Amino acid sequence: MLKHRIFTAILLATTMILLPSTTWAAQAGQAAATQTKSPQHAVSLADLQKDVAASATARQANEAKIENFLSTPQAREAMKKAGINYEVVKQSVSQLSPDELASLAARADKAQMQFQAGALTNQQLTYIIIALATAVLIVVIFTA
Repeated sequence: MLKHRIFTAILLATTMILLPSTTWAAQAGQAAATQTKSPQHAVSLADLQKDVAASATARQANEAKIENFLSTPQAREAMKKAGINYEVVKQSVSQLSPDELASLAARADKAQMQFQAGALTNQQLTYIIIALATAVLIVVIFTA
């Protein structure tokens, strides 16, 4: 071990003597400049902030779509008849992943539009409401 340290010290001393001092100064200057530069990232902080804001806005919109759909008197009545507690479903919506939330919001939107257009009967809408509320509860139970 001692021989290795002595050899390393001699090699370092020889290198310092043989190389011109300007090379060492240039290398030291480059090292200092490299350390003081801020790293370049693939995605800027502003872009990340925009993405986070857009994601939060989309999440809020999807939560509102589901809440609006499930808070209608018809939906509350359907859940009540099925033995599903609206408040539990409402609280569970916030625990869904962004993908699950987007999927359920799209289904709620589609069902609401079809019902308003007369393409769904009250009974069909009731089944959809019960299925949607049950899906929310099942997803939350299995991800907990």
